[in-house]
Amino acid sequence: MSKQINVALIGNPNTGKTSVFNALTGLNQKVGNYPGITVEKKEGICKLPRGVKAHIIDLPGTYSLNASSLDENVVIELLLNKNDKDFPDVAVVVSDVENLKRNLLLYTQIKDLEIPTILVINMADRMDYKGISLDLNYLEERLKTKIALVSTRKKQGIDRLKSLITNYKELSINHCIDLSEIDKNYFENLKTAFPNQLLYKLWLVITQDVNFGKADRNEIDAVTNFKTKSKADLKRLQQKETIKRYQFINDVLKKGQTIDIASAKDLRMQFDRIITHKIWGYLIFFVILLTIFQAIYDWSSVPMDFIDKTFAVLSEWTKTQLPKGAFTNLLAEGVIPGLGGIIIFIPQIAFLFLFISVLEESGYMSRVVFLMDRIMRRFGLSGKSIVPLISGTACAIPAIMATRNIESWKERLITILVTPFITCSARLPVYLIIISLVIPEGRIFGLGYQALTLMFLYLIGFLAAIISAYILNRVLKIKSKTFFVVEMPNYKLPLIKNVAITVLEKTKAFVFGAGKIILAISIVLWFLASYGPGENFNDAETITKKEYANQNLSAEELHQKIASHKLEHSYIGLTGRAIEPAIRPLGYDWKIGIAIVSSFAAREVFVGTLATIYSVGSDQEETIKNRMAGEINPILGGPLFNFASGISLLLFYAFAMQCMSTLAVVKKETNSWKWPALQLIIMSGFAYIVALIAFQVLK
Repeated sequence: MSKQINVALIGNPNTGKTSVFNALTGLNQKVGNYPGITVEKKEGICKLPRGVKAHIIDLPGTYSLNASSLDENVVIELLLNKNDKDFPDVAVVVSDVENLKRNLLLYTQIKDLEIPTILVINMADRMDYKGISLDLNYLEERLKTKIALVSTRKKQGIDRLKSLITNYKELSINHCIDLSEIDKNYFENLKTAFPNQLLYKLWLVITQDVNFGKADRNEIDAVTNFKTKSKADLKRLQQKETIKRYQFINDVLKKGQTIDIASAKDLRMQFDRIITHKIWGYLIFFVILLTIFQAIYDWSSVPMDFIDKTFAVLSEWTKTQLPKGAFTNLLAEGVIPGLGGIIIFIPQIAFLFLFISVLEESGYMSRVVFLMDRIMRRFGLSGKSIVPLISGTACAIPAIMATRNIESWKERLITILVTPFITCSARLPVYLIIISLVIPEGRIFGLGYQALTLMFLYLIGFLAAIISAYILNRVLKIKSKTFFVVEMPNYKLPLIKNVAITVLEKTKAFVFGAGKIILAISIVLWFLASYGPGENFNDAETITKKEYANQNLSAEELHQKIASHKLEHSYIGLTGRAIEPAIRPLGYDWKIGIAIVSSFAAREVFVGTLATIYSVGSDQEETIKNRMAGEINPILGGPLFNFASGISLLLFYAFAMQCMSTLAVVKKETNSWKWPALQLIIMSGFAYIVALIAFQVLK
């Protein structure tokens, strides 16, 4: 049986920690949340020499162990709690060769916790380009560790890193500095009071407001009561500690690192002047967005058509090849169309994640954050609100979790409340199917009408978010004094492996996350659509034959009439009819009403629901798109999905709070049902009014 060791990957943001994690684990990784809190937890398995397995945890990025956010608290809590199942046998601190001085602050702090620590100096392929040379032997001696010089781009140094992790017991656990020198009397008293505890661990417990679980609870309570100094005195000591660490780091790098400034070829400033320009910056960002949305349509049309036809054929094949009965009908009319309704959008969702990943990997997304801060400030949002709003284009749930980096509670609350307006990937299937039905395929200036419509929906979602933030800022009387600081990472070519893993993991999470819900709802919907109460359903064949006796219908036409009558008088039909009066003014029929109600579980269920409803009783080998295009409005005549009803539906989904999971996360983050209830009522009410006006004007 092979031995398993715990490895913690720790480092500042933008040091390439994710690249190192991907290089070690490949696809043997999973993403979840830390128990009890909504902070992302990435972990994976790496096979090491001599049959050893490493359980690798990619901890949230942190600049130091002086925590200022929940993400940083996670790092400290794990490193101080030896009873935690994930407590590391060895810590791997990832640094960036261009920012070694800043990165080493965190390294010296972790060394003081007496955890075997390896220093990874990443992006080594940029050393020649930047005129940097390192004396590795000297650095290893002074930093009391082993160093792995790594370039994930050129696949260099990973084998050495694996070897160092395997032999972690040979690493020194000696400190880099003597912490007690900043106040000898205070720290001598601390040592005397708690002789069995690490000095730096005691210091962190005293100065940090974090949760230490059940580890040494009694001793920690006693330490906390040892705060004989005021907060101001403790803060001054923290500043002295930081100064002392940087004095040590400067002394080490004076001999261990040489930078030939004359040979450094840096075009970053010239690029930044253009990309963050107050006019050109926004224009470039707008052009990039247009290109992305056009590419999403153009590149994905062929695979989408293939998937659509494949599921139509598979559904028909299931009906003809399997024995007739309820189970076959469930597969052919419920499960297959329901899953087909989500799988068809994999190409477009994958392309969306591909573009977002490339923008993040290249360093451009940080410039977008900086650029958009100028606008956000005017609407009462923190500069840090930009990150959740941008990540909301993938999913509102992790975006709302990301607000934990915002120190001000009121600014954080506003960001939480407006983030669901941002168009997420779950809305994409709804937008794409409706746009394809009601917007023509023509082009203007080389840009398709459909791509422009999609971009318009993203823009109005963003506008709704910032206008709502402005109103909330006035209503809640927010006075923000926080400052926005964002690090501008170096520009770099995205690593194909990183982009591929990101796209695969995000798309897989989307499909399997939505797939579970859709599968369950498809089965329930099929049952509700296949059975009904009373004579109208049970005697559907007799009633229909009698009604159309004089019309000489073919066998196929008669079958369709019977299926339609059954569906209308099934449980789902009766439910839809009950809510139809409320949605008819918006241009919707009872089938769309059922899809809207069921999509409260998850927005993307809308298409899967219609796919299931339209498939029940149908023997035709038709795609979901063709069936929706063929629906007739029973009141007004003509296609049900016309320009007026289509725009109404698009606007409804742009503004409605159609996501049960998002409401649950908002409740958890605000610790109250008040805010999610207000979100549900106000957003859905606003969506209804806008959709009503749109349909009545356009019809």
